[in-house]
Amino acid sequence: MGECYSQLSIEERCEIARLHTKGASIREIAAGLDRPASTVARELKRNGSRAGYRAVYAQEQARARRWSGVRLERDEELRNDVLERLKLGWSPEAVAGRLRRERGKSVISHESIYRFIYAQSARHKDYGWRHYLRQKRWKRGRRRRRHSPASFIAHRRPIAERPASVADRQTFGNWEADVMQFGRAGQTVLALHERHSRVLIGVRQASKAAAPIATAMAGILGPLPPEFRQTVTFDNGTEFAHHYELHAWDIETFFCDTYSPWQKGGVENAIGRMRWVLPRKTDLAAVSDEEFTALMQAYNNTPRKCLDYLTPAEVLLDHVLHFKCESTFPFSRE
Repeated sequence: MGECYSQLSIEERCEIARLHTKGASIREIAAGLDRPASTVARELKRNGSRAGYRAVYAQEQARARRWSGVRLERDEELRNDVLERLKLGWSPEAVAGRLRRERGKSVISHESIYRFIYAQSARHKDYGWRHYLRQKRWKRGRRRRRHSPASFIAHRRPIAERPASVADRQTFGNWEADVMQFGRAGQTVLALHERHSRVLIGVRQASKAAAPIATAMAGILGPLPPEFRQTVTFDNGTEFAHHYELHAWDIETFFCDTYSPWQKGGVENAIGRMRWVLPRKTDLAAVSDEEFTALMQAYNNTPRKCLDYLTPAEVLLDHVLHFKCESTFPFSRE
């Protein structure tokens, strides 16, 4: 039977670094660790650097080398397919889920895609690989909590009064609203997000003043059939102080609890996704109407895990067709 071999631990690598710095021989280091001399010699050769042997650097090199991204390294066609979809702004989960839906079987996991990207960065010291990920983070971590301003709003109804049927996202026609702001004054985007289909509608605004924001929302939601515009949920920003103007269209309006924007998490997530292509430093005036529309279309044509890897546009189309078949009234007026 062959010998059972275990990888060197970080503690053992620290001891190798300490003894090697003191000038101990390979056999002396091996004896101190109770390891074969060949193991120590191989470790110093493979994981050392020009600056000498450093335990932390050696541990990183060994970890990166140990996982080689087997499937994506071996299958060039799959690798190119995955990277092309990541370039479109899809998340690794969306890529993996869409491939499974298209091919009828599991092709690769989102975790394998994440590990492949980070392994390439570690192995080649090329941190440009992180740009394949929407957040472009060096490593995964928790998001910093954000707080919405608390303010007094006339005719405000708390989210606790919102119908329970809205919470499960099974009913179409319930919206969430927020604004995207940019570094330059006078550049704002009103974002409306439908909870069931995850469809996002974005409209440029000259400011986040309450009156024009309410007028823009009425212009978007008012012409829709009543089934398509039942409720809207806001945070407590003063830009939504004229929310009651939507009541003329029989649209109910509700507000999150103070300091709880996560209660309208759909639009928060949508804005986070759009920041991948429209970061805060963007000069919105330099983005043409055609380009802005294309960005919105790209978002609505990106598969979502929560939709079983259908796209928001596909879910919306299915609902519209179902509505046309079920309704006794025409979808649009003659």
